[in-house]
Amino acid sequence: RHRCCHRRTRIYDDGLQPSHRTEYVEKYPGYGNISPPESCKPKPESQEDRGRMDGTTTFKSDYLPYEIVTRPFRPQAEYRPKSGKIDLGTIYQRDYNPHKVGPVTLARPRERKHTSEAKVDTIPTYRDHYRLWKSQRTESCKVERDYEPPSERFGNPSTFQDDYIPKQPNPPQSCKPCDAKPPEGPFDGNTIHRTAYVVHEMEPLFVRPREEYKPSDQPFEDLTTHQRDFKGMPGEQAKSCKPESTKLGSDDPFKGTTEFQDRYQPYLVTAPEFHKPREYVPPTDKMDLKSSNRLDYIKHKVAPRPPIKPAPGRKNTGPFQGKTTTKEDYQPWSVCPQGLIKKEEEIKKPTGKFASLTTFRSHYVPHQANPPQSFKPVQAVATGVPFKDETLYRTEYTPKKPEVCPGLDPGALGYVYVNTDSQGHKFYRQVSPERSGSDCSPVPEEVPAVS
Repeated sequence: RHRCCHRRTRIYDDGLQPSHRTEYVEKYPGYGNISPPESCKPKPESQEDRGRMDGTTTFKSDYLPYEIVTRPFRPQAEYRPKSGKIDLGTIYQRDYNPHKVGPVTLARPRERKHTSEAKVDTIPTYRDHYRLWKSQRTESCKVERDYEPPSERFGNPSTFQDDYIPKQPNPPQSCKPCDAKPPEGPFDGNTIHRTAYVVHEMEPLFVRPREEYKPSDQPFEDLTTHQRDFKGMPGEQAKSCKPESTKLGSDDPFKGTTEFQDRYQPYLVTAPEFHKPREYVPPTDKMDLKSSNRLDYIKHKVAPRPPIKPAPGRKNTGPFQGKTTTKEDYQPWSVCPQGLIKKEEEIKKPTGKFASLTTFRSHYVPHQANPPQSFKPVQAVATGVPFKDETLYRTEYTPKKPEVCPGLDPGALGYVYVNTDSQGHKFYRQVSPERSGSDCSPVPEEVPAVS
């Protein structure tokens, strides 16, 4: 009953017409008037109502409940306080001897200031060892050249001169107040604080005199209640859980020979030859250090190039000439600023008031929506009757073992590939072991299986 999920293809077409006959019809023809066996599948018959299921089970019928007896509750005795006075005294209060304790002496020694009446020498070692050297000033190597201004006038204007449009700056309005005349006469520096303040006499601060330490004459009792009251309990020493060390081996004396010494036979090995290096003998001839560069090179007497950088320290004593070609040639022009070049708008803006009414709002006609008619059936069954959810499928269904397609994993299921038909279906052959006499070799059995 396998249905293949592949689409029909014609890539394996052999030119033969497909045969709809099965292998069973070809190999097993009919014999006489023998009818085929009847099917064991039950015929579908309408079953009558067998009545409602009884809710009693074997557990309910066989189980006998036992009477549960409650445990007797023990009443709690009423609390009655004891007569008499409680002794709140402890062993520590009884055995403790109070004594006066003085202040603890500091273990840190007193700070001692080492002062000396000698005068501090404030001359450092750097100032003492450093001495100024009289150095001579180096002469300048600058060649003195007098400045000669050009005789011809510079006539090429710059882009700054061509494009610059001078603007007359508007100075901001000064917020400085008007000139006020200072008051005549001396400045009166008296304030309310100086005139109204009353000077009070300060009393000297109270200094508490320091008391001298007087050590106690009684000896210090360093015995605690634990040291005095604790008494060690006599007992046996704990036994060790370590196992006893037993000697493993024999008491016979060692003979001095081992199996390795008995079986090992030394071989005669010659020592490797040591290669002695030859002694270095320096050459007796003189080494020729002349090269082609040294032989062919001709020296030229060339004076060093003078530095282009002017030497520092030279100052011109003549008057400063502050005139430049820009100052002489540039004259401020009174040019008005050019206005903005803006095209006129083709579409003129509306001048009237904006109307918020759209075409949808003006043409829309509201309609009253009618709810659709409900097709829900009228409730015919009473709610008090219980619903029977039993079906024929639930009562008569018997689970069957799902068949696995051999095309998924033919090797694991015991199938061998045979061929492929024109529609792309792969056929497999099942190998089933059968016993034939005394030979137990498996006999292959061909079973049509489609991928």
